[in-house]
Amino acid sequence: MAPLTVAQLKSLALKIGEVPQAREPLNAREPLPEGSGRSFPPVSVPACQTLIGVRSGEASFARVFQHFNWKKNIMGGGSTLASYEDGQAERRFAELKRSLATCRQYEGEGFVGPYRATVITEAPPEFGEEAVSFREIIPMGPKAGDRNEQFVVVRTGNTIATFSELSIDKDLFFPPELITRQVERLRNAQPS
Repeated sequence: MAPLTVAQLKSLALKIGEVPQAREPLNAREPLPEGSGRSFPPVSVPACQTLIGVRSGEASFARVFQHFNWKKNIMGGGSTLASYEDGQAERRFAELKRSLATCRQYEGEGFVGPYRATVITEAPPEFGEEAVSFREIIPMGPKAGDRNEQFVVVRTGNTIATFSELSIDKDLFFPPELITRQVERLRNAQPS
């Protein structure tokens, strides 16, 4: 079974009329070509680097990103749709689950400098063939509050979709009805 292409993933991504919670156009974009964006060193814990790699769609055949500017949350959310060659999505998802079993904290460097993240697993949601949910909490200082990002990662056939919702000092969730719609599209687009 051939993996979905970038063009197919873009066509399957959610559109603005389907997301009344969002303010702006929801263009699905390809990642920057290798070496053209800013790169950061690996995080301090290898299992956590694997977690970041899978949720970001690394090692996929094709992937697209989508940003959501919510009307009620200025921090926003996002999705990554990634397709894999036969059997690779299952393998990557198994790596993600193993990483979640041991990744509790890690240190890394991002656009605003060094940070320390705590990973908290949540009850697995009921999406796709397999799914996990977790949060990454990063203290931003006493006046700023904690950066709290929820991730829902769903495997459907040869695809892995990651949905994220960012907030400060709150436990916000990516809208479940949008996850259901996106996962259904990915499932229906793959040959049986």
